[in-house]
Amino acid sequence: MARGSKAKYTDKQKRQAGHIEEGYKKRGVSTKEAKRRAWASVNKETGGGKTSGSGRGKKVNRSASRKGGRKSHSRTKR
Repeated sequence: MARGSKAKYTDKQKRQAGHIEEGYKKRGVSTKEAKRRAWASVNKETGGGKTSGSGRGKKVNRSASRKGGRKSHSRTKR
């Protein structure tokens, strides 16, 4: 499989990356950089590509998402 291929990711992970990418674009980040950051975020939260099969279960770590939400919310209050 080619490096950078997203074939091993679930539909949910692809959807998540798309939403994260849109958020970065709204903030003025370039398309290429937004895509890179979005997939880095998905990888950090879910542990990379998930394929079906036993033994693949790993807890999702949402700490980065929560932190980002708190940071952006605190900026809008000021």
